[in-house]
Amino acid sequence: MTTRRNFLSLAGAALVTPAIVGRAQAQTVTLRSTDIHPDGYPTVEAVKFLGQLVEQRTNGRIRVQVFHSAQLGTETDTITQTRIGVLDMNRINMAPFNNLIPATNIPNLPFIFRSVAHMRAVMDGDIGRSILDSFDAHGLVGLCFYDSGARSFYTNRRAIRTPADMAGLKIRVQQSDLFVALVQALGANPTPMPFGEVFSALQTGVVDGAENNWPSYESSRHFEVSRFYSMTEHSMAPEVLVMSKRSWDRMAAPDREIFRAAARESIGHMRRLWDAREESARRNVEARGAQVNTVEKQPFIDAMRPVYQRFANTPELQALVNRIQAVSA
Repeated sequence: MTTRRNFLSLAGAALVTPAIVGRAQAQTVTLRSTDIHPDGYPTVEAVKFLGQLVEQRTNGRIRVQVFHSAQLGTETDTITQTRIGVLDMNRINMAPFNNLIPATNIPNLPFIFRSVAHMRAVMDGDIGRSILDSFDAHGLVGLCFYDSGARSFYTNRRAIRTPADMAGLKIRVQQSDLFVALVQALGANPTPMPFGEVFSALQTGVVDGAENNWPSYESSRHFEVSRFYSMTEHSMAPEVLVMSKRSWDRMAAPDREIFRAAARESIGHMRRLWDAREESARRNVEARGAQVNTVEKQPFIDAMRPVYQRFANTPELQALVNRIQAVSA
């Protein structure tokens, strides 16, 4: 009900938003951007930073208001709102796009990136640009990628050291067929659900575990109810910042270039915040009782063959996998 009220309220607001074009009279336009992460999270701060640059460079004509903490709904809800122009911008995980935009499956493939440096080299280059371009056909404009760290499994019953340790466990996953297949390939039972429901599900035993990065594991307080953190680092897929194509098309060409440049500059700001946040999050959860263990990754990698066969299932997608693996970093 709350999400519906937000949606209707924003829909009404969208009808009176002035077009962002060169007019004789200057009008201040406020663009609405959404994020499920809490205030202060690196992605939230990165979009605020982008907004500051845009406001400065348009002499206050264009502003960006960031709604954090899923104030405007879940990721699935806000994708729809952004595509139809009710929301102007959206920082979102790529997993919810997997069924809509096939190219977004490839950076989500398990163990596709050898390291953070490798991921950044890929997504900052021509490969990343081509994936951003794939959003155009779906009512969205891809602006940039933000780091999402290395995702690992955490559980409330036992530590995971080998794929055999996952047998029979109910693991929360993102609402993505790829992540469902990933967990199934390891012998566990995937349970898709929105991020905001995971703490309660872990606490009540609806699921036995989940998977995420260090900052999300800490900020969500999942470590309080799921204290075994196993360093599988099975995914380093970045997150993406998109703009509604309807909002984009209302902008004059110079303003579009301002947004492009501000998005690129916000990446470095986000990464500095991210690296510091990742380090402090791990220290904090370990100090508060989380038990961290390393794993031998090769058995996990070997188990992913059917996932690659299913999701890199066209010559074009297989070529994209090969291009990523060929990048040196």
